[in-house]
Amino acid sequence: MSVHRTDFVVIGSGIAGLTFALRAAQHAEVVVITKKERSESNTNYAQGGIAGVLSPEDTFELHIQDTLNAGAGLCREDAVRVLVEEGPGQIRRLIELGARFDMERDAHGNPMLALGREGGHSRHRIVHYADQTGWEIERTLLEATRHHPRITIYEHFFALDLIVHEGQCVGVWVLNTHSDQPEAFLARAVLLATGGCGKVYPHTTNPPIATGDGIAMAFRAGACIANMEFMQFHPTTLYHPAARSFLVSEAVRGEGAVLRLPDGTPFMEKYHPMKDLAPRDVVARAIDAETRRLGIQCVYLDITHRPEQFLRQRFPAIYSRLESVGIDMARAWIPVLPAAHYMCGGVQTDLQGRTSIPRLYAAGEVACTGVHGANRLASNSLLEALVFADRAAMHAVQEGYMQPTVPSAPTPDVLAQSTPSSPNRPEAVRKRLHAVMQGKVGIVRCIASLNEGSRELADIERDAQSAVQAEPRRVEAWEDWNLSIVGRLVVQCALRRRESRGLHTLVDYTERDDANFRRDTVICREHV
Repeated sequence: MSVHRTDFVVIGSGIAGLTFALRAAQHAEVVVITKKERSESNTNYAQGGIAGVLSPEDTFELHIQDTLNAGAGLCREDAVRVLVEEGPGQIRRLIELGARFDMERDAHGNPMLALGREGGHSRHRIVHYADQTGWEIERTLLEATRHHPRITIYEHFFALDLIVHEGQCVGVWVLNTHSDQPEAFLARAVLLATGGCGKVYPHTTNPPIATGDGIAMAFRAGACIANMEFMQFHPTTLYHPAARSFLVSEAVRGEGAVLRLPDGTPFMEKYHPMKDLAPRDVVARAIDAETRRLGIQCVYLDITHRPEQFLRQRFPAIYSRLESVGIDMARAWIPVLPAAHYMCGGVQTDLQGRTSIPRLYAAGEVACTGVHGANRLASNSLLEALVFADRAAMHAVQEGYMQPTVPSAPTPDVLAQSTPSSPNRPEAVRKRLHAVMQGKVGIVRCIASLNEGSRELADIERDAQSAVQAEPRRVEAWEDWNLSIVGRLVVQCALRRRESRGLHTLVDYTERDDANFRRDTVICREHV
């Protein structure tokens, strides 16, 4: 088995991974591992934008307060302050690298950033590139890394397990899918930037790569995982029997779209004073409640009062996607339903991106920095990835870690103990997992269902691990195992939080309980 040595290894090629790589490469060699093409990441699918205090009418304190309000009492205020105060500099850095954000003219005819507004924000502060902001940021960062002499990107290399030696993370085992052979990368430090875990649910806005690999790897290595009960369901994804679900950006509501019942009645005024611009958890629960109350399959998003030309210019990708399934958003209501969107929890980190395992960092959706609390404020996620990946890189460089003195990388347990056999069909584990998560761990939960789900997920996880041992070089088997671990972590965290807060709604405990549960839900491997 091949062993490679470098200064820093980054697992993931989205906004967090590439930001870390660019900063660290100013001082050292960086290897980026990505399981698909380098351009395939959750970042690409972020439509709405990136939040930042860039207007004279806005202040840091307002952005901080909006974030704290959305987080339902669980945000770490020091992390939020770092995010908000360092965010504008990160956005300007993207512009210097060539990001083409939308512009407009001020009263004097001078160019300025066009700032949008989304749910939960008290001011216009959303920087965007039409409805493809994530794609534009990814394009910008990839272009900056493409010919960098100190950055090497390995495409179609699937990270299997972290290498921990004497309590420190010194590298990662990967599967080279070109040769179908495992290879070890040893490094002074490792960054997890693997994105989210939306594929733990059957209906999600996430791409197929979002299988929770980083969270599962970190958990197997002994890192602490926090707040997995807080999965954000995006309230408005297309509901269409003949089309794959896709996100209809919150920015559409920011431009005046109204949620309606099939008879045309608007309903969000019953649930929140901000109506259709309420925080996402409120909107998702409202849609869930109305569909259950009326026995309907979806609700509708109406922006037909805006001109077609404006909609085509502001939302070109959404307009085109909807047209492809026969919906003209300038003339027809859009059928929508909530879907799993963003994990607010993840691998627990500090303000420098450090995890509980020395030399292991995490940034982006895989991490739990404390910024989002119990519910993420719209468009804070891209900002968080930029700010904390940059901080992690600077810390890793300044720490001056020595090259690990590992004579040879220990083979992952599951590879060493592989037991070839006839595994279950590849889709069996995923199908069972989805049935449990959809039916028992959805937007609204109850303790009885969570307990049933916990027992079922334990069986699913055992079967998933057996499938990996039977076929240790099959990527899909590893992804299923990772997802089953993530599913169990979601349920375990949900069972420990005996209250309703933010994205976690428990019918057995409908009130928020600050006296007992204004704290993170933290699970470490030795405690499970």
